[in-house]
Amino acid sequence: MLRLLSLLQTHRYWPGTELSDRLEVSARTLRRDIDRLRELGYQVDAVRGVAGGYQLRAGGSLPPLLLEDDEAVAIAVGLRTAAAGAVQGLEETSVHALTKVLNLMPPRLRRRMDALQSYTVPAPMRGPTIDAGALTTLAQGCRDDEEVRFGYTARGGERTQRRVEPHRLVSLGRRWYLVGYDRDRQDWRSFRVDRLSDPELTGARFRQRELPATDALEYVQGGIASMPMRYAVRVWFDAPVETIQAATGHWATVEASSEGSVMIMNADHLDWPLMMIAGIDAPFTVEEPAELRELVTATAARLAASA
Repeated sequence: MLRLLSLLQTHRYWPGTELSDRLEVSARTLRRDIDRLRELGYQVDAVRGVAGGYQLRAGGSLPPLLLEDDEAVAIAVGLRTAAAGAVQGLEETSVHALTKVLNLMPPRLRRRMDALQSYTVPAPMRGPTIDAGALTTLAQGCRDDEEVRFGYTARGGERTQRRVEPHRLVSLGRRWYLVGYDRDRQDWRSFRVDRLSDPELTGARFRQRELPATDALEYVQGGIASMPMRYAVRVWFDAPVETIQAATGHWATVEASSEGSVMIMNADHLDWPLMMIAGIDAPFTVEEPAELRELVTATAARLAASA
């Protein structure tokens, strides 16, 4: 039964003879097991005849979940994260779902989750919250290649209505971005989901266009890097490029320099570059802006005085 369900959950169409051969059972046993799955709530469509077969239908009510140990723990960890996350409306729902999962867990798995809860301290992060319903609507549009319509507030405060062919959702830091093709502007755009309002599916289908980037994450990062910001930051480090790149991740560009490397990033506020500099254990020189040099000096003096 478990092997049969595992095969059907790929949602591909399985000829009956192929399923019988894979499971090493007779056609009669296969039909009986299919009936049992239906009794449990799984909607399995059947095509009769010599070339007949089976396919698990998507949708309907959620049937019982059959999970391996590691899968159950992974779901519980994900629900704990969502319960304290940035998606508005998911916190309470995640707590309820987590309670159900933990109640169904055998004692050995519950002890693993209790240990995780007892010895993990979540770090509070600042950032905008987004509506869970908006996120799922956009995700459905990406999945089904269906146009979405929404209101959008630009960085400067201008409010517009958009018609977009959604491509992918990107989670970057504490923010979510929708990457899609803007039908009215005839060009690709990335939209901050927390600035979206009233997204809805229009029912209009489309064929995915070629994204002008390797992937959606690269596209969003490129847009952020080209966005006009208050400060252009350049900091030289006496360390290899690989070391600085590993410490800064996708938040900065790192280039090779004479006897070291240079971190380049744009920022509206200098707190974040200051934190990144403080977290890198290597000699450095702030090349620009002057305001960052002054902030580093003042912060160093305050910390030294306190120490």
